[in-house]
Amino acid sequence: MDAKNIHTAAVLGAGTMGHGIAHVLASVGVRTRLYDVDAAAAAKGLQSIRANLDKGVERGKLGAPARDEALARLESTADFDAAIRGVDLVVEAVPEKLELKCALFERMSRALGQNVLLASNTSSLPVSKIAAVCAHPERVVGLHFFNPVHLMKLVEVVRAQQSSEEAVRAALELGLRMDKDPILVRDTPGFASSRLGICIGLEAMRMLEAAVASAEDIDKAMVLGYGFPMGPLKLTDLVGLDVRLGIAEHLARELGPRFEPPALLREMVAAGKLGKKSGQGFYTWPK
Repeated sequence: MDAKNIHTAAVLGAGTMGHGIAHVLASVGVRTRLYDVDAAAAAKGLQSIRANLDKGVERGKLGAPARDEALARLESTADFDAAIRGVDLVVEAVPEKLELKCALFERMSRALGQNVLLASNTSSLPVSKIAAVCAHPERVVGLHFFNPVHLMKLVEVVRAQQSSEEAVRAALELGLRMDKDPILVRDTPGFASSRLGICIGLEAMRMLEAAVASAEDIDKAMVLGYGFPMGPLKLTDLVGLDVRLGIAEHLARELGPRFEPPALLREMVAAGKLGKKSGQGFYTWPK
């Protein structure tokens, strides 16, 4: 198992994270199949990749030939078996539901050879539980990317209880190959980034709930006072309030009441105010 020998990959899930991961893999020379159970969603994921590559060309960060070569390495499909056939790597990026992830890993691990690296992009769920359903669980790791994937440098490599040294090394090398700066973390609730990030985000929501300051000024405090590239409330809008609620609920169960979601977050999710994807969160977003 060697990152240099990864020539073909499947990315399961064509949403924001999935198409971003496929974008980066194709850009570094990996033939990539973007799978989604909905063929239209898979095709839309490819359209989003094309749009982001076009922006790179327009801004002079990428040459047109490099864009065209990346697009030539990409395909979308709604056929699961065709997506994973003959691959060297699978990265799962479906919604944060443990039972859904486990079902996918169990199915693909039966179909793929033991030298295929299997990775989950989960931001908080236990990778060891996902690995436990697999044939050859030692080849399972977490690869937690950040949005937007093609711009963010960080990737968390999560060592499950079953992960072999070979799989962990391959994942770290793959991160470097994808021009990321990987960190290695143990499989604990929230890993490093989600656990820290959610603490700040939840406290910002409690401050807004208590009318300490406006959303804009709370965010400005962290951007100008602490050098954050983006405030915690605006970041929550980009991630999705429903996604952050799910992470907070999971961490509250695992780590205790300090991660209990504020009433404001629950109310906004119940009202369909999910952030940028719904047009309304802590900020109003243009359609």
